[in-house]
Amino acid sequence: MRTERANHGGQIERRDLKVIVGAAIIEDGRVLACARSAPPEVAGMFEFPGGKVEPGESETAALVRECAEELAVRVEIGERVGRNVRMAHGRSVLKVYAARLLHGDRPQALEHSALRWLTAAELDDVTWLPADAPIVAALRPMLTHG
Repeated sequence: MRTERANHGGQIERRDLKVIVGAAIIEDGRVLACARSAPPEVAGMFEFPGGKVEPGESETAALVRECAEELAVRVEIGERVGRNVRMAHGRSVLKVYAARLLHGDRPQALEHSALRWLTAAELDDVTWLPADAPIVAALRPMLTHG
């Protein structure tokens, strides 16, 4: 994703936004929330699993790769959840997609300190990372209406 803005001399400055993707893995009306283990300032806060889209990689391919690396699961990526969330002082954008587990895979906390399956009523029981919090509101109706 590219952005443009005028610098102090009035010239257009182009820069690439880093795209971060997250997976809202939904099963039986619940979504998987993952507790960060690091860095210390966010340890224990919850997020949707995912990570950076690498050069030449599609957003969905990045999510499939990240879910395999972080949770040892295979997923099918569905529709977008919520809006783009600007993060890291505007240098990156978070895009979250609904996902479902494939082949009976069960998530393992390979890079997180804890995993929790949350119903719509339980979404506010954990402290979400600031970037993930706006997605939670958009996710709630997906959990209550299947």
